[in-house]
Amino acid sequence: MSSLRKHLSWAWRIAAALFFASTAPAAMAAVTTVTPGSIVGTKHDFVANSTYTGTNNSKNQICIYCHAPHNNYNAAGTLLWNRAYAGAAAYTLYTSGTMNATAPQPNTVSKVCLSCHDGTTAIDAFGGAAGNAATIFAAGAKANLATDLSNDHPISILYTAGTADPDLHLTSNTATIGATAGRPISDLLYGSGATATVECSSCHDVHNSTRNTAETDKLLKITSSGSAICLACHKK
Repeated sequence: MSSLRKHLSWAWRIAAALFFASTAPAAMAAVTTVTPGSIVGTKHDFVANSTYTGTNNSKNQICIYCHAPHNNYNAAGTLLWNRAYAGAAAYTLYTSGTMNATAPQPNTVSKVCLSCHDGTTAIDAFGGAAGNAATIFAAGAKANLATDLSNDHPISILYTAGTADPDLHLTSNTATIGATAGRPISDLLYGSGATATVECSSCHDVHNSTRNTAETDKLLKITSSGSAICLACHKK
């Protein structure tokens, strides 16, 4: 009887091994068919897809222009950021007679974007290096917002019922929008509750060119066709 049990035990083990061996490839195939978004080949891939002077670094790394997994340059540790940004720099902000709210100075989460896009810092100024002035965005370049943000959508501005400016005609932040796979608008905001704000990343996905393939150069999360990106938040 003991011998029979041993044989049955080994038979079950062999059968289980064969089963998992036969199903594992299918399971792996199911996992790998999901295509994640990727920074590779986007406007932010400075190694393979950029003509900017100084961006084809000898380390041949894409992420290093912005991030460092260890010993990141920025003392605050924000996003493992590998670039310096003007912590107390003042930007000229957007104002409008139809908006009662006052746009604040950008939050840290948007200042990391401005550490390149305000046109004051060289693109190759990362990891503590000063960078080459020749790699700063040219004046008037589409990617150079400069420090005058008075003609740009305000950032770091509140988006919460009861605290946001009613003149903004905001959609409920619990509403879902298509290009984010049915996620609520609140997922696109920085922070939560009464302090949730709109930031650069609310509209742009800096790592992903696949959300909106028609406008990959803008890295928009939602198409601008038919003003869809505007109407996702504003009831007009």
